[in-house]
Amino acid sequence: MKTIEQKGMYREFPRCGKPHARTTHYCPGCGHGIVNKLVAEACAELGLQDRTIFVDPVGCGVFTYYYWDAAHISAAHGRASAAATGVARARPGAVTIAYQGDGDLGAIGFNNAFQAASRGERFGCIFINNSLYGMTGGQMAPTTLEGETTTTTPYGRDPALTGHPLHVCEVFNQLQAPFYIARVSVADTKRIMQAKAAIRKVFELQRDGKGYAMLEILAPCPTNFRMDAQKAARFCIDEMEREFPLGVFRDRSAQAGGEESAAAPAQGSALAVRPVPRFNSCAELFSASAGAQAADGAPERGAGMARLSKELRFKFAGYGGQGILSLGLCVAEAARLENLHTLWFPSYGPEQRGGSASCSVVVSPQRIGAPSVEHPDVLVCMNQPSYERFAADVKPGGLVIVDETVPVAKEPPEGVRLRRVPAIAMAEEFGVPKAANTMMLAALKVCKATGLADASLEEALCASFKKKPQLIEKNREIFHRAAKALENRNA
Repeated sequence: MKTIEQKGMYREFPRCGKPHARTTHYCPGCGHGIVNKLVAEACAELGLQDRTIFVDPVGCGVFTYYYWDAAHISAAHGRASAAATGVARARPGAVTIAYQGDGDLGAIGFNNAFQAASRGERFGCIFINNSLYGMTGGQMAPTTLEGETTTTTPYGRDPALTGHPLHVCEVFNQLQAPFYIARVSVADTKRIMQAKAAIRKVFELQRDGKGYAMLEILAPCPTNFRMDAQKAARFCIDEMEREFPLGVFRDRSAQAGGEESAAAPAQGSALAVRPVPRFNSCAELFSASAGAQAADGAPERGAGMARLSKELRFKFAGYGGQGILSLGLCVAEAARLENLHTLWFPSYGPEQRGGSASCSVVVSPQRIGAPSVEHPDVLVCMNQPSYERFAADVKPGGLVIVDETVPVAKEPPEGVRLRRVPAIAMAEEFGVPKAANTMMLAALKVCKATGLADASLEEALCASFKKKPQLIEKNREIFHRAAKALENRNA
């Protein structure tokens, strides 16, 4: 069967590591994939590929240089607008397009983008708004809706704590210099066609040297919305468009008016947006918080306080997709169940699978000063690069647990114990190859490396599968089987 090539795209996308692949790194239903297609089509259909320079961001759009067949420059986090300014001034005949997300532009990069718009720099900015930080796990972004749940606002965004959603187009429309400002969506076919026309307009304006153009695109993020693609698109229409109305805010190329408004978005909700407490001021907020704390009293500390007399620091490291972050979360959750203070701090590259991933966990009977772990008491490694990177930093008297597949070319520092565990092999033997992290949790239990009760580790493991209850008993079973196998191995 003949393959239909997409205009403006490369024939192959080598990022996925497979020859002749046409698979992007985007999650199914992600708005970025739709926008990437529309951008490539506009660039190619207008014959601008040889003139166009894309400035790629840090975020879900970081790898667009693998897809768009044109020149690219990668910018530091939030600095795409600053880099685009330099490109546009150095190459005034080029068509310069900055591609940014709401975290990249609305947070760390907002002043760069705002000042570029205020100066009227000659480049187009395509700004993807999915209301959260998509690449790093769904944290709150400046554009997160009031009451919207994210990983950092589990009870919904409260304006008294974190402010109101940032309306980028409305803010930029107060400036004198921008030539074109509009907001579109890619939530359904009609909106995608409107978005295609707006993207084409941005390219045409840059081709003709008209000036700064801002195009905001509302896009669904099914993975972090925790919805299927249809419900995520519905949320984009019903909730996001209510907060961020579609329309053309400014178009100086229009002969009359120059300002249009989109039809009112449909009402209703695809996502339960929780009501949040309202306070007139921060003083009122903190006064109410203090009163609640006094009424509840100080939290009681359980057996974990008596069992753990000092702070313990853990480092978990391996490849993305091995469950490294989930393993760290299990230990942190087990500590929380025992009323201990705990912090979990993840670190990973832009790849969702296959790149480096690690997390730090601190467990303490006292308040914790910082989440970073430079010298862990316990290091768990699932791959060789992690062992080579972190083993030398383990404290004397500490423990290194490493999978047996990892070559140990160099012993850990003097006074540090090394324990090799067949976690990956056991997971495959048990028929659950994705459960190597559960094998490692069993190893922590057998080694008594956490200072936590076995029951707490088991309960934390089960809690990690609360959204997939059908997997709870299976993982409980293999947790016990792995622990017993490792105990027999030591006997």
